[in-house]
Amino acid sequence: MKSLLLMLLLALPVFGQVDPSARLHQLLQQDWEFQMREFPLYATSVGRHDYDDKLPAVARADLERRHDFSHDMLRQLREIERQALSVADQINYDLFQFILEDRIASFRFKTYTIPLNADSGFHTGFARLPFEMSFATVADYDNYIARLRAFPAYVRQQIDNMRRGIKIGMTQPAVTLKGIETSISSHLVEEPAQSLFYTPFENLPESVSAAERRRLTAAGRNAVTRGVIAGYRLFLDFMLGEYIPNARNTIGASEYPEGLDFYAQRIRYYTTLDLSYQEIHATGLAEVKRIRNEMNEIIKQVRFEGTFAEFLTYLRTDPQFYAKSADELLMRAAYISKRMDAKLPSLFRTLPRLPYGVEPVPDHLAPKYTAGRYLSPAFGSTEPGLYWVNTYALESRPVYALEALSLHEAVPGHHLQISLAMEQEDVPLFRRFSYFGAFGEGWGLYSEKLGLEVGFYTDPYSNFGRLTYEMWRACRLVVDTGIHAMGWTRQQALDFLASNTALSLHEVTTETDRYISWPGQALSYKIGELKIRELRKQAEEALGPGFDIRDFHDAVLRNGAVTLTVLEQQITAYIAMAMASGKN
Repeated sequence: MKSLLLMLLLALPVFGQVDPSARLHQLLQQDWEFQMREFPLYATSVGRHDYDDKLPAVARADLERRHDFSHDMLRQLREIERQALSVADQINYDLFQFILEDRIASFRFKTYTIPLNADSGFHTGFARLPFEMSFATVADYDNYIARLRAFPAYVRQQIDNMRRGIKIGMTQPAVTLKGIETSISSHLVEEPAQSLFYTPFENLPESVSAAERRRLTAAGRNAVTRGVIAGYRLFLDFMLGEYIPNARNTIGASEYPEGLDFYAQRIRYYTTLDLSYQEIHATGLAEVKRIRNEMNEIIKQVRFEGTFAEFLTYLRTDPQFYAKSADELLMRAAYISKRMDAKLPSLFRTLPRLPYGVEPVPDHLAPKYTAGRYLSPAFGSTEPGLYWVNTYALESRPVYALEALSLHEAVPGHHLQISLAMEQEDVPLFRRFSYFGAFGEGWGLYSEKLGLEVGFYTDPYSNFGRLTYEMWRACRLVVDTGIHAMGWTRQQALDFLASNTALSLHEVTTETDRYISWPGQALSYKIGELKIRELRKQAEEALGPGFDIRDFHDAVLRNGAVTLTVLEQQITAYIAMAMASGKN
C-alpha cells in the first residue's frame, strides 16, 4: 500500500504538468487582455471596443503596475522550455520575450518622461481619435464624448511625468521644440464646431432620433470646449511656460542619465540586433561611399557640368523639379501608387485585401512633419490605409523623390506589409499588430529599390531621387550615432545630410531634429534593408534558376513583423524547403 501511494505521489508532477504550448498561449492571452485594459486607445485601434470610453492612465502608480506585470510575465515565460515548442511557437516565444524585455528597459530608462518628439507625441496621437473610433450608434458617440471629457486629466498626468523629466535631466532638446506649439495651438479654436474633434457630430447616423441628436450635439460641443480645448490649453501653457524654458541645451542621448546604456538599448530595440554604435557608424560611412559613386554616375549621365554640391543646388532650386500646387503633388503620388498596384502580382503571391488612399498631411502637423507617412486604420473599421503626402512648403517637396517615397509608404512598402500582418490568421493577436522597426522600415527601404525591377525610375532624375533616399538612410547611420554617442553638434548633422543628399534644406532641418528627438529610430531603415538584401542574395545563390521572387517575398512577409534574427531563421527554413522540393 505504501509503495502504491509513493508511486502515485511521484506521478503527480507528471500528471500536473501543463503543455508548454498551452502555457505559452495562456501567457500571451493574459498579456493581451492586460494591454487592452491598460491602453484603451490601442484597444480601439486593434478593433477591441470594450474600453472605448476611456483614455490610458499614466500616473506613477499605473506605470509601476505595468512594470511589475511585465516582470512577472517575463519570469513565467522563461519557465517555459523553449525547445519543447513547435517552430511557430518558438517564434511567438522569441517575439514576446523581445517585447517584454523592451518594456522593462523602457521603464528603467524612464522613457515615459518624454512622451513626444520633434514631430509627434501623445497630443498628436489624440488628434487621430475622430478618425479611428466607430460612430454607428448613440453608444459610440457617448463613448467618444467621455474620452473628450477625460482629456484634461490625461494631459495632467503626462505633464506630471514631464515635470519629473525636467528634474532628472530627461527632456527633449530645446532646439527640437521650435514650432511645436503649432501642433497644440491649432486645436484652440474659438467655436467648438471649428474643431476637427467636432467632425463626427456633423454626420450623425439617420437612425439617431431628433431628441438624441440635440443631446449629442450639445454634449459634443461641451466636451470639445471643456475637454479638448481645455486640455490643449493646459498643455500649451505648460510647454511655453515651463517645459521649453527648462529643456536641455545638449542634443545627444549620451547626455541623459545612463546615457550610453540608454542609447545601446535603443539600438537594440530599433535594429533588433546586438550592434555597437561604432559598427553602425562604420557601416553608414561605407554605404555613403558606395551610394555616392552611383550618384556620380547619374550626374555624368545627364551631362551636368559642375561639382556634386552644385548639382544638389540645381536640384533644390530649379522649378521644374517641384509641383506647382498641392493637388498636383497629390495626383502625382496617387498615379505612382496606382502604377505600382498593377505590378504587385509579378512580385507577390499573397496580396492584402485592405485598400489605401492618398491624402495630405493635416495642417496642424505639416510644418514640422516628414515628407510622407503611412497610417493603418483601426482594425475592423470602415477606413482604408492612408498614405500621407506633405504638401506644406511645396518648394521643399521635390517630385524627383516622389517615386521612392510612394513605394516606401504605400505599395509595396508599408501599406502592403502592415496590411498583410493584420490579416494573418492562426497567430496570437499580438502578432497581427506588432511592429519591429528594423523589419518594417527595412522593408520600406527595400521596396523603394524594388521599383527598379518593375520599370520605375526610368527618368535619371527620379533615379537620383531614389539614390538620395537611400543615401539619406545611410547618412542616418552616421548622423544618429554621431549625435547620440560621438558628440556631434546639430550643425555637423545638418552639414552631413545637406552635403550628401538632395533633400531640401527644410527637410534636412526637420529630419535632423527628428533624429535628435528620437534616438535610434533612424537606424531601423538601412540596417533592416541590408539584412533583407543579404538574405535575398543567399536565397538567389542557393536556389539559382529555381529562385522565385514571389516565393521569397511571401517568405519574408508571411509571419508579419518579426525581429531580424527571426527573419533570418525564416529565410533559412524557406531555402531549405525549396531545395528539398528540388527548386535549386
